[in-house]
Amino acid sequence: MPVHMVPTELVEKEFWRLVSTIEEDVTVEYGADIASKEFGSGFPVRDGKIKLSPEEEEYLDSGWNLNNMPVMEQSVLAHITADICGMKLPWLYVGMCFSSFCWHIEDHWSYSINYLHWGEPKTWYGVPGYAAEQLENVMKKLAPELFVSQPDLLHQLVTIMNPNTLMTHEVPVYRTNQCAGEFVITFPRAYHSGFNQGFNFAEAVNFCTVDWLPLGRQCVEHYRLLHRYCVFSHDEMICKMASKADVLDVVVASTVQKDMAIMIEDEKALRETVRKLGVIDSERMDFELLPDDERQCVKCKTTCFMSAISCSCKPGLLVCLHHVKELCSCPPYKYKLRYRYTLDDLYPMMNALKLRAESYNEWALNVNEALEAKINKKKSLVSFKALIEESEMKKFPDNDLLRHLRLVTQDAEKCASVAQQLLNGKRQTRYRSGGGKSQNQLTVNELRQFVTQLYALPCVLSQTPLLKDLLNRVEDFQQHSQKLLSEETPSAAELQDLLDVSFEFDVELPQLAEMRIRLEQARWLEEVQQACLDPSSLTLDDMRRLIDLGVGLAPYSAVEKAMARLQELLTVSEHWDDKAKSLLKARPRHSLNSLATAVKEIEEIPAYLPNGAALKDSVQRARDWLQDVEGLQAGGRVPVLDTLIELVTRGRSIPVHLNSLPRLETLVAEVQAWKECAVNTFLTENSPYSLLEVLCPRCDIGLLGLKRKQRKLKEPLPNGKKKSTKLESLSDLERALTESKETASAMATLGEARLREMEALQSLRLANEGKLLSPLQDVDIKICLCQKAPAAPMIQCELCRDAFHTSCVAVPSISQGLRIWLCPHCRRSEKPPLEKILPLLASLQRIRVRLPEGDALRYMIERTVNWQHRAQQLLSSGNLKFVQDRVGSGLLYSRWQASAGQVSDTNKVSQPPGTTSFSLPDDWDNRTSYLHSPFSTGRSCIPLHGVSPEVNELLMEAQLLQVSLPEIQELYQTLLAKPSPAQQTDRSSPVRPSSEKNDCCRGKRDGINSLERKLKRRLEREGLSSERWERVKKMRTP
Repeated sequence: MPVHMVPTELVEKEFWRLVSTIEEDVTVEYGADIASKEFGSGFPVRDGKIKLSPEEEEYLDSGWNLNNMPVMEQSVLAHITADICGMKLPWLYVGMCFSSFCWHIEDHWSYSINYLHWGEPKTWYGVPGYAAEQLENVMKKLAPELFVSQPDLLHQLVTIMNPNTLMTHEVPVYRTNQCAGEFVITFPRAYHSGFNQGFNFAEAVNFCTVDWLPLGRQCVEHYRLLHRYCVFSHDEMICKMASKADVLDVVVASTVQKDMAIMIEDEKALRETVRKLGVIDSERMDFELLPDDERQCVKCKTTCFMSAISCSCKPGLLVCLHHVKELCSCPPYKYKLRYRYTLDDLYPMMNALKLRAESYNEWALNVNEALEAKINKKKSLVSFKALIEESEMKKFPDNDLLRHLRLVTQDAEKCASVAQQLLNGKRQTRYRSGGGKSQNQLTVNELRQFVTQLYALPCVLSQTPLLKDLLNRVEDFQQHSQKLLSEETPSAAELQDLLDVSFEFDVELPQLAEMRIRLEQARWLEEVQQACLDPSSLTLDDMRRLIDLGVGLAPYSAVEKAMARLQELLTVSEHWDDKAKSLLKARPRHSLNSLATAVKEIEEIPAYLPNGAALKDSVQRARDWLQDVEGLQAGGRVPVLDTLIELVTRGRSIPVHLNSLPRLETLVAEVQAWKECAVNTFLTENSPYSLLEVLCPRCDIGLLGLKRKQRKLKEPLPNGKKKSTKLESLSDLERALTESKETASAMATLGEARLREMEALQSLRLANEGKLLSPLQDVDIKICLCQKAPAAPMIQCELCRDAFHTSCVAVPSISQGLRIWLCPHCRRSEKPPLEKILPLLASLQRIRVRLPEGDALRYMIERTVNWQHRAQQLLSSGNLKFVQDRVGSGLLYSRWQASAGQVSDTNKVSQPPGTTSFSLPDDWDNRTSYLHSPFSTGRSCIPLHGVSPEVNELLMEAQLLQVSLPEIQELYQTLLAKPSPAQQTDRSSPVRPSSEKNDCCRGKRDGINSLERKLKRRLEREGLSSERWERVKKMRTP
């Protein structure tokens, strides 16, 4: 097996077996304690025989070069001028397998450092310095005979003992294997031993740091007890260092000052003892100039430097002041005290050290107090930084204490920086994707350890209590989150609140991932619960959406249960919604009872079904419709057409089989057929008027209606006041007829409309007559359909008495005979005979449906019959003869015939249908022609001033009636009949009987006065001046 593959444990086992076996002999060779000064060093050295490479030159001044370490500034051995082999100069060691070094400690209990350049490992056994006396006692106990003759046996490198034996006696032993390229350092008074695992090459040297000085003095005292010689004089080294106090490192100066104080006190006490013994003679002596073997105490072998005792009887021999009595048998007064320094010499040296180290000592004391302070007395990080700044300002040495202070301060600054980041840190996003740990994010346990580390720092950080509070809040968050997550259905609001709190922690919280999952689940469950609480708003789409959302959630028992219930509800809902849809679209339609049964089933489903709601609405509408139909039939009242049409329209839109609907549809169809028949009977071709407009009294006549409309627009109704029934338009009249509940109220409404019609028409006739009497200068007069100024030839309407240009309207030709002419506004229908109208009324009564047109027809027939009765009474009475005489007598008749004329051939048009024709005297056509003045008209009108108001009203209403009656023709023929010859003679005679004259004048005056009064009232209402009224009177005067 190759050497390097042999286990170290196996070699170690074999080594101790051979040591403990007496029968077996093994011879090994060990090249130990080879002086590097003579044979060279394994480290690069200056002025060596071997040329160094650039890489090797790098180690010439390295502190790890064992040639440099003993004489470095921090090593007190640098103040020893002599080259001490093994201590200041490295020793070389060439080992082989099983070559060993026995239990020992370094000279003067110094540090040692060993470097294995190459080769097999070196096994080391070490005992701490505090257990050195324990090891010595165990060895003395196990081999007392060896120590009787040789008290310093352990310093001779000849004693070996199995570490297990020492450990059995409770001596702490530590073991290590030193491999090539590794250093092993032993501390003061640390016993160590070991052996080589094979062929190797090592190098070792001693060094002493400033902390060794107290141990070095203790070692000298120990050597004095063992009568062991010293390698160098400890006091000499101290005094030499004190003499260079101004260049010493302050730490070294401080330590040397303390050690020198001990030295001076001991020396003072010893000299006082010698003085008391009687030694009075003294002499200064430079001990450092003597070789070490010439200034050793003959008793304890210590190297004298501070003082010694000599006697003339034994020249060349010295004893230390501890062994004065051991010099010789001479009395003490013969002895001579040889000293290096007087006490007065030593104190200034010590004061120089003190001055050098005092500021540092104070600084070091503050540093030590700061580093070792208890929790309640710790200083702040600022104080630590101030101590470092003070050391830099006063140029204190970069020693272990300062380095330790810097290291602690750096650690504290790092901790403060991390703590501040944790306090200020916010998550970059509210919910980190994936829920994984972010870079450089602490766990809760790491945060807890970090807080513990903060409290363990030698200084106090301002962030420590804040970070402790953060830790408390994080732990509180963990407790609350754990409690919330343990619930089966946690509140989404509480989960959200906790997640919002976690947003403030830049700490890894493993609960966050689960909390986010549970939050989504809780939100979904609450949304499902909220939707189920209000079934009227839970639609099929909502259920599908909730199910889709639930599928994407993490598995959870509560979610799965809710999903199952929701899926079941969706299945049932879809089934009944589809069924409701099919019921609504079924042909033939289902009965109300079957649909109502389905509605009851649907109402049991806790969800909103659109088709189910439509089905429920249809059932309710059907019930309401049937209730309205029953209410319509109750009490024996005749239904109104609009109500029927509305019921039929509603019934057709209801997807329910309604038994009464066909009957109502038939009834409405009959009414519509009746209306079509009435339209064909009354209305002319392309008539602009509706049937109701023709049958009802007119509401659009003249100025009165216009003024009322304007007043209606200008005076809106106050808020809260109910609008009264007015008949100012056809729509008002139609609405009033529709809203009337009985025929009697409809007749009353139409009667009121008739009075308004008569009043308005009377005013219109007076106004139009007044336009014809206006002066020529009045350019504001508008006539005709074109609303332009008067211009001959014109024709006058018998009903409204307005003048129309013959070029704008159709007028009858002379060849067709004189006829009563009505303008397009006044001629509204065919005016069928009464015999043709009565069957319409009879068929309407059979239908038994009330409609505005039917009420209007009834009223028109009643009005017609009433007028016919009054006309027959007038015709059969003698009053008509008197009226006839007045119309055809005197100047009135001459004015009538003078105004009548003949339409020129260019203006001849065909006779409009519906005009009334009758026979006139034979010489009518040759009487006169058109007057071509602006106000000359071709008229076929009864003059208003020629008849009484009663006859005038009868004639006016005759033209308002939309019925042809023989009484109308008879009345006009009677009034416009030719006067007798006697009457003609009487009119031409200059002398008349006074009675006839008076009667004639009275009749004339009565008619004129009545007309003038009406005109005057109208002109006053219009604000005309009195001058114009006088002109009107003059024009009317014959």
